Amino acid sequence: MKITIVGTGYVGLVTGACLAEIGNDVFCLDVDPRKTEILNNGGVPIHEPGLEEMLRRTRAAGRIQFSTDVKASVEHGEIQFIAVGTPPDEDGSADLQYVLAAARNIGKYSNGFKVIVDKSTVPVGTALQVRRVVEEELKARGLEGSEKHGFSVVSNPEFLKEGAAIEDFMRPDRIVIGIDDDRAGARAGEKMMRLYMPFNRNHERTLYMDVRSAEFTKYAANAMLATRISFMNDLSNLANTVGADIESVRRGIGPDPRIGYHFLYAGCGYGGSCFPKDVQALVQTARENGHQLRVLEAVEAVNEDQKEVLVRKIVKRMGEDLRDRTFALWGLAFKPQTDDMREASSRRIAQSLLARGATVRAYDPVAMQEAERVLALDLADRPDDMKRLHLVGTQHEALKGGDALVIVTEWKEFKSPDFGLLKSELKMPVIFDGRNLYEPEAMAELGIDYYAIGRPHVEFDNNADRIV
Repeated sequence: MKITIVGTGYVGLVTGACLAEIGNDVFCLDVDPRKTEILNNGGVPIHEPGLEEMLRRTRAAGRIQFSTDVKASVEHGEIQFIAVGTPPDEDGSADLQYVLAAARNIGKYSNGFKVIVDKSTVPVGTALQVRRVVEEELKARGLEGSEKHGFSVVSNPEFLKEGAAIEDFMRPDRIVIGIDDDRAGARAGEKMMRLYMPFNRNHERTLYMDVRSAEFTKYAANAMLATRISFMNDLSNLANTVGADIESVRRGIGPDPRIGYHFLYAGCGYGGSCFPKDVQALVQTARENGHQLRVLEAVEAVNEDQKEVLVRKIVKRMGEDLRDRTFALWGLAFKPQTDDMREASSRRIAQSLLARGATVRAYDPVAMQEAERVLALDLADRPDDMKRLHLVGTQHEALKGGDALVIVTEWKEFKSPDFGLLKSELKMPVIFDGRNLYEPEAMAELGIDYYAIGRPHVEFDNNADRIV
């Protein structure tokens, strides 16, 4: 099938590559000529495991192309995926200007029946707005009501995890498709069924529903996952106060099939391109419709507070004035296996430490280039703080001359470091762990002063030769 993807961010690029991988003829459109040039020259503008290799194969086979030619992109695809950004507006609602601009172009250049697929995460009712924009353009061309230039707007939300997006697309746990109950919708449904047929050979994964329910499903899924994270983070702070171990609690509730283990890890807050903006957007949708989502308002508030938990632990241990302190910071991306810095907890933590006069030496295995760009923007009006931020080339280089280590992202290479080298490089063997990578008792036996999230602070009594 001939497919057009509008937007080559995480969702668009992964969708295009995977659909080309299974044999479709894919045209990827982006308005950014720099990004298109990178892709045409064999590069990949984002870090996603397996994506570079897949693009290399599909490019070599001639099944995927990249262009800024809007007219050519519309004329190419019988199915038009809109996979552009929907950043949060000032009030937290999703900004649909890029979605509607893509829809306008489809109406302006349509050369036949089009299935217009909202792949971007969009609020309930967006499909109707897309329909109206396309109809306006067709009417301006004198093609309103034309059988040949008919169209249907479909909701097909993505459920991709950054760092595992290829696997999620190629082996989905479900495929949600929202279609209209009319003749055009039936025609669109047939095309979508054919497109996704290769993913349903072992068992049927596709769930068909009305468009508004499909739009809502995406927000509901992300809101539920964000809720689980904030729930455990809230409990972790109480666990610290009452002397419980949140890891023991997690293992105690996880075996219950009604609860499960997923997204129950306490940490220093969630980030990324989805959870923060989607929770905000759903809360705003509720307000616009006269409702209050009190649980999700609390989820957002807990997450904002959680990004300061490590800083509070540092201040309690070392004092409010950190002008003579240097901190090694391991992990900048919001999660492992990505270079995405959007809403990353590291940004808040670094800014808070710098604001107190500290020096920060930071390292991330993948996100250094993106971190340099983003942190420069964050600190644009704080030049003195920027001078005390050093992005270094290795995790060990970050340790040199540090008073303590701060762990923010749970990259695999941070899970079993050389603790002897770590102790020799740091002025004091102190670790503030925002991802609970190590066991408190083991750290105490190594002589490391270890502070985790929702876990007891354990010390080793050398005189008694035992943990206290």
